[in-house]
Amino acid sequence: MLEQESFWNAESFAVITDSTKPAMKWTVDELTKKGKKVYVVDMSGSPDKDALHNIYDLPSGVENAVIGVTTSNPADVMADLEKKGITGRCPVMYLAHGFNIHTMHRGISKLFGKY
Repeated sequence: MLEQESFWNAESFAVITDSTKPAMKWTVDELTKKGKKVYVVDMSGSPDKDALHNIYDLPSGVENAVIGVTTSNPADVMADLEKKGITGRCPVMYLAHGFNIHTMHRGISKLFGKY
């Protein structure tokens, strides 16, 4: 099993969103259906009332994070998650094509051994 596949076997996830990517709601729903503990961090200007508003509000012990933001730099989000001891993955970093912020993120991650 590839690391990218085993990533989804964790028991707890933080889903970091700014409410600009509909796939993040789907991600939360799918992880919840699989019985995973999911913490949503909504970094939008008007966060959902049930969501956390800041990465630092996450409880300790969260294993992995899925990042789906467009209003902030995903690399900054990953740095904050690493400070909390959480592994982060930006799914678009693995799926994007062409020259854009996501492929630049992939290139930087590969350069620093974080891919």
